[in-house]
Amino acid sequence: MAVLAELVDHVIGVDPDRDRVTAAVVCAKTHGEMDCKVFPATARGYGQALRWAQARTTDGRRAWAIESTGSYGAGLAASLSAKGEFVIEFDHPSTRAAKDGAKSDALDAVRAARETLGRKNWATPRARGAREGLRTLIAARDSAKLARVAAINVLKALVVTAPVDLREELRGRTLGQLITRCQRLRPDTASDAEHAATKLALRSTATRVAQLTGECRELEAAMVPLIRSMAPALLDEPGIGVLLAAQILVSWSHPGRCRDEAAFARLGGVAPLQASSGQHQTRHRLSRGGDRQLNRALHTAILARARVHPATRAYIARRISEGKTKREAMRCLKRYFARHVFRLLESAPMPT
Repeated sequence: MAVLAELVDHVIGVDPDRDRVTAAVVCAKTHGEMDCKVFPATARGYGQALRWAQARTTDGRRAWAIESTGSYGAGLAASLSAKGEFVIEFDHPSTRAAKDGAKSDALDAVRAARETLGRKNWATPRARGAREGLRTLIAARDSAKLARVAAINVLKALVVTAPVDLREELRGRTLGQLITRCQRLRPDTASDAEHAATKLALRSTATRVAQLTGECRELEAAMVPLIRSMAPALLDEPGIGVLLAAQILVSWSHPGRCRDEAAFARLGGVAPLQASSGQHQTRHRLSRGGDRQLNRALHTAILARARVHPATRAYIARRISEGKTKREAMRCLKRYFARHVFRLLESAPMPT
């Protein structure tokens, strides 16, 4: 595969911040910096950046190497992609912006352009639309879940330190029963200040847990139509629920972002790596790189399938009968499952 320098004449490296973007034009042949300019991080500023780049790259064969396309660079990347520009997500820089340790937005922009020029493989920014909607729902749901767990811990701690009679009444209940009972407590009927304050704290915390539980369910329900529109068959797979399907789609993004199923397996951290030494010449291990949230989703799905899916259980048994350990059989299964999921995703009709 050719390096990027053979496909374009110029690369515009971009270092985005909250309020501005710094862009630098680098020549593909000489790797020399031609110009650098700062633009506001607004729709008007993005248009100015495009016109500025067009004026300095009149041949039209240009690419944009943008850092942080999932955060500060998302707006510029989306704007340029809508105009048909060649946009590359610049991630994992391998060098410092300058050998002497100098650091500035302009130096970061030049580094993004120069490093991208020498790469044979590059990533396109993740899609917006339904995929971005799923990402926001996941972020909100994760936040609500963390707050819910914290509130549950506070509720249980309040029960432990409550007055004896109140503690005896609440201990031994399931979480659902505890929340329901605490929501019905009446602080105004307490006989002393300690009982009144404790009942109020228990009722307030239990109400918060109930509200956050409902919020999590509401956010999960909102994910379902988006998942159905992006990959209808994904939720029909054994072991894949709403949350796992949403995370898989967010990490995968859109057809063509992963060039093949091997690239998807590497993204998910389930691609086998050589780990041979001594008498073991055919040993492999799983990659520890890639998208760890996608890796967790694939791992969780595999654990569920290993319990309830007959074909998966038969696959593990066959691998073990061939001389592999259970851990090695699970590694093989993850790689096989990643291939299966990738084919489902790539064949799904994307929403317009």
